Amino acid sequence: MSQAIENFLDFISVEKGFSPNTLAAYKNDLTQFAGYFGKELPEKGLAPDNWAAIDRDMLLGYIVELKERKYAPSTIARKTAAVKSFFDFLVKDNIIKDDPAENLGGAKTGQSLPKTLSISQIEELLSQPDARNTPEANRDKAMLEMLYATGMRVTELISLNIENLNLDDGFVRCFGKGSKERIIPFHEQALRDLTRYIEKARPLLTSKQETALFVNRRGQRLTRQGVWLILKNYASAIGIEKEITPHTLRHSVATHLLQSGKMNLRELQEFLGHANISTTQIYTHLTSEHVRRVYEGSHPRAK
Repeated sequence: MSQAIENFLDFISVEKGFSPNTLAAYKNDLTQFAGYFGKELPEKGLAPDNWAAIDRDMLLGYIVELKERKYAPSTIARKTAAVKSFFDFLVKDNIIKDDPAENLGGAKTGQSLPKTLSISQIEELLSQPDARNTPEANRDKAMLEMLYATGMRVTELISLNIENLNLDDGFVRCFGKGSKERIIPFHEQALRDLTRYIEKARPLLTSKQETALFVNRRGQRLTRQGVWLILKNYASAIGIEKEITPHTLRHSVATHLLQSGKMNLRELQEFLGHANISTTQIYTHLTSEHVRRVYEGSHPRAK
């Protein structure tokens, strides 16, 4: 399997929180896809994993191959969706410039609502590192507070360098998808935890030469998988049984901000760094459910 596919599977596992069954399906579909082009591309004098050389016509040829092999329409739709997601990842990770699968046909499936934690669950989760008086716990506290305070993607978080922070004014400069820069403010609690980590804990974990803000026990930049495992351990400690990923905190803060009524959809779009507001609108469904529960629990006639 190519390194690009392995990176993609790691991405949808850690950032997207896909289930093991979904991961297995994506791995199977993309391994088959890579096998097909592992033969096609060398015949054209190209490397078998030269993804930039694949165009839309070649992808259509792959779909025709699937149809000729008598795959069910639902199976072809799933395999096509895997290919589309993979090429979208390659573009956003700057591995290729143009997406040949952008307008590739495929059955559309309903968009599932993102998983979120309640405010009380978030508060309990963020309090967990306080019970452990270690440099790693100080790092974890600052890291989790930052995730929930800013709604950053895990890739944005682990890419942060010390120089990206402005502790005097309380904001962080991060670079999202497509290297799009945004400035995100963070609250006093996050500021206190970051300051304590940087001044007291981080020097015990790494050398002065390391530029990464969050580092592992070896003093190197944390990975997506590392952040996911840290979060998973704290969630397990407080009995959260549902699958939780760093993206869960992003979904949670987005939902909580909308529910509070203090941030509108356009402001939330800018806060999260969404290119299209249609992506942000998924959270209105969650807040509508919240309003419905509050209404049914409080209206005297809603019985």
